[in-house]
Amino acid sequence: MNSKIPVMASIVLAMLVASMDTTIINTTMPIIAAELGHFELYAWSFASYMIVSTVVSPIAGRLSDLFGRKKIFGAGILMFLVGSMLCGLSQTMLQLVVFRGIQGIGAGIMMPFPAIIAGDLFSVEKRGKIQAFFTGMWGISAIMAPMLGAIFVEYATWRWIFYINAPICLISVGLLVFYKESYEPRRSKVDYGGAVLFGAAISLLLCTTVVEKYTFVYGLLGVLLFAVFFMYERRHKSPIVPLTMLKNRSLAWMIINSFLGCAALFGTSSFIPLYLQNQGYSILVSGVALLGMSFGWMTMSVPAGKWIIRWGYRPLLIIGNIFLVLSGLMLSMLQEHTSYTYVFVNMVVQGLAFGMLSTVSIIGSQQLVEAHQKGISTSLMMFARNIGTAIGVTIMGAIVNKAADQFFAGIHHAFIYGLIVSLFAVFASLFVTKHNKETVRSAA
Repeated sequence: MNSKIPVMASIVLAMLVASMDTTIINTTMPIIAAELGHFELYAWSFASYMIVSTVVSPIAGRLSDLFGRKKIFGAGILMFLVGSMLCGLSQTMLQLVVFRGIQGIGAGIMMPFPAIIAGDLFSVEKRGKIQAFFTGMWGISAIMAPMLGAIFVEYATWRWIFYINAPICLISVGLLVFYKESYEPRRSKVDYGGAVLFGAAISLLLCTTVVEKYTFVYGLLGVLLFAVFFMYERRHKSPIVPLTMLKNRSLAWMIINSFLGCAALFGTSSFIPLYLQNQGYSILVSGVALLGMSFGWMTMSVPAGKWIIRWGYRPLLIIGNIFLVLSGLMLSMLQEHTSYTYVFVNMVVQGLAFGMLSTVSIIGSQQLVEAHQKGISTSLMMFARNIGTAIGVTIMGAIVNKAADQFFAGIHHAFIYGLIVSLFAVFASLFVTKHNKETVRSAA
């Protein structure tokens, strides 16, 4: 049996539970809060998972460079399993928030590994198809997760939202036994100080997206700690985030482009269902519109690997960003009675944009660095997306909320913001250095 098949199955199962637990409690959290009490901690049941998983991802990528992919990925799956069981056993809202954080550690470790391991196992030409498959799973889970959560609450108990992860995680760990790791880790001293500084700085910055008081204080402390982290990393022999890696101009601008693109419009998926529900569509029908994004994403991702070999990174990133601007322009034209078909087509266009940008930037982050930096480079690219998305959703949410009873005016202004930032993303893509196909192929 081809060892790649069980390994891919292991990755898909781990990715499925990690992605589903991002949204599975969306429809059931009011019921959970009613049972556990302390409604003031409601938002933190989401935030603890999001913040911790975002912070841990780049650290996990770096650890995989130092100790190997299999050990770190397996540890992440087991941590997620433990966190899930503890969430199911929660007796208070505070316990749930803490245990969601533990679950977030496991999810943060697991999330970058589909791209990292695919980069080790498959050629550039095939990697686009693999990324498209992963994207399809994310799209399906985004639709299925809230529905499954509702089913568990209706016919069993909300605790099964978390218990169901246990058998899936155990199967994933079992299949991981077949992973014959080809990458030889480069052992060096672990930068514990850098990891702590990085985690604290990013956590404080992300807290500004959920706290209602002292937002400026959290942000200022986060910026100060990030400055300390930067100075500390410059002096460390084996930094948790090798800043010298960012001297690669193409990689640095790809990371900036990923951040800007996600800050612009990746948060659209959080507001389009709300927009459609305000038009009278059901939760299910409004969620189905997001499948248009998955369709467009897979359409671009599948051939992207071959296109990179043929044309290089820069022209593909420019094309992807042009699609993103087109999507932003279409979104800015949404009105109160815009048709469902128009919205669905727009999500397809946005999927084409992110399918191109995501696949090309992930492959670029792996091909433009040495083998012992592939893990941190891949996870740093994904980290930039996550931070951009968090900031974009926060800004869009603030714009919509400010409009108060004028919901459709608020949505219009939020998407105008997205259009403007997408123009900055196009500008950033122009600074990616040209690479001929021989250079790209030789990096594989």
